[in-house]
Amino acid sequence: MTGTLDQARALRDEDAFDIARVDAYLKQQIDGLQGSPTVAQFPGGASNLTYLLTYPDRELVLRRPPAGAKAKSAHDMLREAHVMATLKPYYPYVPAILAACDDETIIGQHFYVMERLRGSILRRDLPAELGLDSNGVRQLCIGFIDRLVDLHRVDTSAPDLQHIGKGEGYIARQVAGWSDRWRQAATEGTDACEDVLAWLAEKQPPHDNAICVIHNDYRFDNVVLDPQQPLHIIGVLDWEMATLGDPLMDLGGSLAYWVQADDDATFQSFRRQPSNAPGMPTRREVIDYYGSRTGRSVENFDFYEVFGLFRLMVIIQQIYRRFALGQTTNPQFAGFGHAARYMGERCRRIIARSVL
Repeated sequence: MTGTLDQARALRDEDAFDIARVDAYLKQQIDGLQGSPTVAQFPGGASNLTYLLTYPDRELVLRRPPAGAKAKSAHDMLREAHVMATLKPYYPYVPAILAACDDETIIGQHFYVMERLRGSILRRDLPAELGLDSNGVRQLCIGFIDRLVDLHRVDTSAPDLQHIGKGEGYIARQVAGWSDRWRQAATEGTDACEDVLAWLAEKQPPHDNAICVIHNDYRFDNVVLDPQQPLHIIGVLDWEMATLGDPLMDLGGSLAYWVQADDDATFQSFRRQPSNAPGMPTRREVIDYYGSRTGRSVENFDFYEVFGLFRLMVIIQQIYRRFALGQTTNPQFAGFGHAARYMGERCRRIIARSVL
């Protein structure tokens, strides 16, 4: 099943860094590194950038921010590394942190290095090599949701975990914070979506449902599958936005990426994971299964679904702003302005049918 292993690709010129300086730094931090590494880049990289460093007898993964101006509080590599190291004893799917560099003279930015988990990462389409029929696909999804449930069951009373987020008042902070980020990310021709912002402010629940460890970017392309047993998740990646917060907000954020088989053609074009494959549950079925596993009420989920789409709209627009300002030349970002506009319309469709 090695053909399904997640593969790094050639390094983009604009994302290159001084590997010799990184190598010298890592040999001071990690025992036993020998030889010189080759460097490749994992696909994606719309926000932070991820690289494979291959030594003669060891593989490492380096994470760093993109070049150019960054949104306030985003791309904090040292915080991400700290959260991962803190959470690892409580949630075994977190990769081990090997080094966290606060010396910006090395590559011009903070970065961290973690162990490489060799496995399969599902991106747009389900690889035929996995050999999953519709029942297997459904079990894959069930396991995916179960790992999110496991994360939300981590005991947040542990003193070290209490420092990874503010906790209480999470929903209100998120609505206000992401509304501000949206306004700051506007470019010429941006749909202001003030009606969506007003609805979120009015309909937000008065209290958090619970305070849990939440991932905040839980998608299939952030989980690693055992290539020999593809129904077994061996790792969860990309902890940049992890914090203490409301678990239904986490689920709503995850479902913003859940493009199902009967969605319109435009939404289908944005699909980044095989959530449309035969056997995959619908968004409603995912919500109901999560509710049955956790005992939390998920009957009126419209607010969380709209907020998840809105937050994704902000992220897309922030990336497009970097492209519009010439801070990145990656051609995949050229259409992100249109994508953000579509997400706003999608929010409005849910709002129009909502009974909240």
